[in-house]
Amino acid sequence: MSSTTKPASSERDERALEYQRIAEHDAMSHPSLAGVAPRAVQRVAVIGAGTMGVGIAIAALDAGCNVTLVEQHDAALTRGWGKIKSHYVRRVQSGKMTAEEADAREERLVATTDWNEMRDVDLVIEAVFEEMAIKCEVFKRLDSIVRPGAILATNTSYLDIDAMASATARPQDVIGLHFFSPANVMRLLEIVRGARSAPDALATGLELAKRMRKMPVIAGNAFGFIGNRVWAAYRRQCEYMLEEGALPDEIDKAIEGFGFAMGPFAVADLAGLDIAWRIRKSQAATRDPNARYVRIPDRLCEAGRFGRKTGSGYYVYPEGSKDKHNDPFVHKVIEEASAEKGIVRRELSAEEIQRRALLAMANEASLLLAEGVAARPSDVDVVLANGYGFPRSQGGPVFWARERGAEALSRDVDWLAQMTGPGFIRGDLRFLMEK
Repeated sequence: MSSTTKPASSERDERALEYQRIAEHDAMSHPSLAGVAPRAVQRVAVIGAGTMGVGIAIAALDAGCNVTLVEQHDAALTRGWGKIKSHYVRRVQSGKMTAEEADAREERLVATTDWNEMRDVDLVIEAVFEEMAIKCEVFKRLDSIVRPGAILATNTSYLDIDAMASATARPQDVIGLHFFSPANVMRLLEIVRGARSAPDALATGLELAKRMRKMPVIAGNAFGFIGNRVWAAYRRQCEYMLEEGALPDEIDKAIEGFGFAMGPFAVADLAGLDIAWRIRKSQAATRDPNARYVRIPDRLCEAGRFGRKTGSGYYVYPEGSKDKHNDPFVHKVIEEASAEKGIVRRELSAEEIQRRALLAMANEASLLLAEGVAARPSDVDVVLANGYGFPRSQGGPVFWARERGAEALSRDVDWLAQMTGPGFIRGDLRFLMEK
């Protein structure tokens, strides 16, 4: 099998970078929205003054919008408002903004616990806790407050926006605006199309993304949309390799050797292992009982290891340090998980680790394209390069797959299916080859 290690070819890198440039240009528009005028947006409300809500509020202020930041409790509102003010203080101190520019932004911010302050806004973005019942209650309440014709947007990372839209009497006005944290810094913005989202509502999301200087990609409403769906397939494949013989630092080093800034387990520790654990528990009832399932991350969570924020996850972080260290406890958990399934552990090369991880991404991309979640193959690569750290010089998982050629790719995915075992769903790889 051919090597997957990051190539030294500058010619290939240049082709990959040019491909990304064209893909990003294409993502800025959408065939279905040609000639559709967006709704006017000047007044934006953000519900939730946590990390995500604060970042979204700053992004909207920087785009020239008037922003109403809404919270349920005064203490949370005060903390959020304070974070926004501190952000602009730092910008001025670093010379990236004048004091007058910072003052102008802060003058356009209203922080309140009174939901009636949202009556006349043009667009609402909820950034509350990632739980369907809570979000549906928010949308139901907005329906009786916000003016007709305003866009109602959710910042959910993976939940069904059609279910949220059903909580309102105006599902045509509901879209997803999936920002990435920190929202005022990260470039990617997935604009999620619900079953009944009006074309001009989607066009409004696209136009707002451009005003915020974001990289917008329109995605269909499926669990995890584009990015989190591909990332989940990648993460699962890396977990399979833990069972088979690799350790977290070996997989992370192999992936970083391909060009990622961080490997999957370092990323998991940074994001928090409890987030994915909560998702897995919510899916437990519908999971295929015959599909391969790795319990290693669940056991780490059961031991109270949620990543950096608790000082331990796949790695240990002494005294709150960002520096990660291998932990014999984790190695023991992994080895016990292998033994329980009768798996004889073996050494996995960096080439195999890279190849399986990338093939998992490419195969999932083909499934998304077949389902219409992504409109174009290149949209998958734009999402992965702008939101998930995929090295731009490698183009993206679709570009990488195309470089292998159709026949070799098909053989590789057959091999991946054999290595993965029960539950693997093979995509129609022809979708990856379409322009």
